[in-house]
Amino acid sequence: MSIDISLNRMDKVYKPGDKVSGAIVVTSQGSMSHNGIKLVVEGKASLQLSARSIGLFEALYSSLKPVENVKLEIEISAGGKVPNGTTEFPFEFTLRPLKDQQLFETYHGVYVNVQYMLTVDMLRGVLSKNLRKEKEFFVHIDADPEYVKAEEKAKPFQFKISPDSLQNVKEASKRKIPDFLFEGHLSHTSCCVTMPMSGELRVTRCAVDIKSIELQLVRVESCMYMEGEAREATEIQNIQIADGNVVRGLAIPIYMIFPRLFTCSTMLSKQFKVEFEVNLIVLFSDNHMVTENFPIKLYRSGMADAWSDS
Repeated sequence: MSIDISLNRMDKVYKPGDKVSGAIVVTSQGSMSHNGIKLVVEGKASLQLSARSIGLFEALYSSLKPVENVKLEIEISAGGKVPNGTTEFPFEFTLRPLKDQQLFETYHGVYVNVQYMLTVDMLRGVLSKNLRKEKEFFVHIDADPEYVKAEEKAKPFQFKISPDSLQNVKEASKRKIPDFLFEGHLSHTSCCVTMPMSGELRVTRCAVDIKSIELQLVRVESCMYMEGEAREATEIQNIQIADGNVVRGLAIPIYMIFPRLFTCSTMLSKQFKVEFEVNLIVLFSDNHMVTENFPIKLYRSGMADAWSDS
């Protein structure tokens, strides 16, 4: 005998307020009895500190309990027999958060993990092993339509990078930095996660040869504790947009697609935060480098999802 969970949507993607429906599929060789079938719907955000942070805040590590925002138990069958072959038990529920909680977007990170699970249990007799099956489904949260409209009308973000604009550099060290000026723009610093981030970069002047120019996408995960927050940044992807000593004044296109499995809408809550940044990295021929950091905000738009699926 085996048990499985079948959902009505192939992509298993749902939004707040959606009806989640499907069936519990039981396959049996011959008639089999059971003592009940129960479906549990659970959603939670699991938090953990990095190895470095555990050493600093060991006493607080155990206080990072999962944040539960969905919990629902559905009795599929009180008990009985299933006939030979395949039997389906339909189910349906509305995707809503627990009282005083909110739904977060599905996200699989390093220190923050937001997951929604369906777990079905079939209770068997004393001499038979109970059956269990788990299946993950995904939650997407659309941004407010008015916010999306405002961001689409926002002007491109202009930037200039020169020795004078660099931060975290001592004045004595700045005198040793070769003269350069990089200018450009990003189409948006608030980006739809299902659409590419675009822009343009120009090397207006540079006194030394350039070896490479790269774009680095970084996620910043934060877990809150009584004294503040433990903040960890990890690289998601790194793409090269120029190779070698580029022509001065040439428009270099910036184009980055956000990887689906490692990004989500920016999440800010009392217990944790998931934020994103883009680093523009210019590597000189002598292996010195200049890095400019651009904090970005990601959101999800239902209209953009529809366009990308068409």
